[in-house]
Amino acid sequence: MAEYRAPLREIRFWLSLFTDSAADRATDGAATGVGGNAGWHAAPLDNDVADAVLDEAARLAETVLAPLYRLGDQRGAELVDGKVRIPEEIKEAYAQLAGDGWVGLPVDEAYGGQGLPQRLATAVNEIWKSANLAFSTCPMLTQGAIEALHAHASDALRHRFLPQMTSGAWTGTMNLTEPQAGSDLGALTTTATPDGDRYRIKGRKIFITWGDHDLADNIIHLVLARIDGAPNGVRGISMFVVPKFLVNDDGTLGARNEVATVGLEEKLGIHGSPTCALNYGEGDGAIGYLVGEANAGLRYMFTMMNTARLAVGVEGLGVSERAYQQALAYALERVQGASADGWRSVAIIEHPDVRRMLLLMRAGCDAMRGLCYRAAALIDTASAGHGGADERVSLLTPIVKGWCTEVAQEIASLGVQVHGGVGYIEETGAAQVLRDARITTIYEGTTGIQANDLVSRKILRDGGQALRALLGDIAATRGALACDDATVPIGDALAAGLEAADEVVDALLSRGLEQPAFAGTAAVNTLMLLGTLVAGWTLAIGAREAARMRAEQGADTAWFDAKIRTVHFYAEHFMPRIRAYAAAILAGSDTIMAFSASDLQR
Repeated sequence: MAEYRAPLREIRFWLSLFTDSAADRATDGAATGVGGNAGWHAAPLDNDVADAVLDEAARLAETVLAPLYRLGDQRGAELVDGKVRIPEEIKEAYAQLAGDGWVGLPVDEAYGGQGLPQRLATAVNEIWKSANLAFSTCPMLTQGAIEALHAHASDALRHRFLPQMTSGAWTGTMNLTEPQAGSDLGALTTTATPDGDRYRIKGRKIFITWGDHDLADNIIHLVLARIDGAPNGVRGISMFVVPKFLVNDDGTLGARNEVATVGLEEKLGIHGSPTCALNYGEGDGAIGYLVGEANAGLRYMFTMMNTARLAVGVEGLGVSERAYQQALAYALERVQGASADGWRSVAIIEHPDVRRMLLLMRAGCDAMRGLCYRAAALIDTASAGHGGADERVSLLTPIVKGWCTEVAQEIASLGVQVHGGVGYIEETGAAQVLRDARITTIYEGTTGIQANDLVSRKILRDGGQALRALLGDIAATRGALACDDATVPIGDALAAGLEAADEVVDALLSRGLEQPAFAGTAAVNTLMLLGTLVAGWTLAIGAREAARMRAEQGADTAWFDAKIRTVHFYAEHFMPRIRAYAAAILAGSDTIMAFSASDLQR
């Protein structure tokens, strides 16, 4: 298995785009700020601090986390006498990560965090996820739980739980899914009965990532439940803090709460991440504390879910980068087949089809990185109080989550293909990446759920206004691109993509509300179309910035030339997919819906 190396030069290049000066260069007088540049004017990012953070994150990833990737897959977690046990080596790695303050990187300084910008935290998360995806989900969920509590909990709850969660001494989870409910949260049956200033929680939750473990002293569960007498459906859901161990007034740990681990799932991948079934309240009921107002729990949980959805998009990037590095290393060393002139044996990287596959992987990674970092910069912009940024984050969230993880399936599969027969053998590591990648399109909402959210809530609900604004920003950038070799191919591809996107938006707005099946059958293709287009937009600006930097004295022209050619490849091999997505959307839903359930049976 090839060793993972954090692509720091790539990461720093894309982070450098999200500055005021880069934004101004990208538009040549076009609209700036949240409108014209989709939130590039974010909170300042100290370059010296960023460099130091990235260097140390890379060291920890390469020397501590990545070497445990295969161990976590082979040994994983075990359920012993109702307790989840994690391999000792992984426990030591978590202790080092938490002890060095990484969990609190983007967290408010009031709770012991470092308060650094989200785009820097996103870059660090990419490195963790490439190094060890299963491990990375633990601090990711803790950060999401911190954000939800910071946004919606009382001061008393925040001060009781957030400092220890920020330090990594305690971890966090989200508890939504139940056996009978799945993604239909309105069907959940977990109950909450008032008991003084607290509640007694009873019910069962499944698929709880890091729901139990022995990495940390306590686990803080955010649980969705229905208070006795609450309305049916999603309107009657509340959110509760339910700690594994109760916390005394002085902050010390008290008695074990009634949260029992009753199962550990056997999964396709991410074996190093325990996925648990939890029973709440096998006696009097687990003690829980209401977060915010009653019956507002689903809205509160979406704070954590949206954070997690963006982070899962970064997971798509992370596993793709690892797959690319493994495939590239193998293609460089594996000698097989003759050269084009037939006179010598060559490494397989010399074969055109292998080169094509590697470039699909490379260009996909670049596109995902630009898209994920753009969304992170928008979060920083929103945090700085710039109007309109929240709306753009909301629009991009399902695209980042859905598109990046779907492309990751292609890239991880290509990683196996580049290896050939040995890619299908576990010891090369390519198969593990493919297995690990597969969950990313499912948890935190499947691609279909993301796509329906995008079409129904983000496009149809406002008559397409937010999307039209986004397409207008892309058009402004396309119009400002200089007519030079660096940007002509992607600029032309953007023009064609915008034309197709406009057709799709018109169709959605004219047929989507009147024909629910049309919106439903068009949703995933709409998400994939917009993801391809928005990522291409970011790559176009990256190509122009690379051309500018290439012209500077002493620049590494070969590196920038390769980056520009990668954008050309994306324009030629990814952007044409937009027209295919549009054709499938515009074909409508009649053929799909003409099949009855019995027609689909063999």
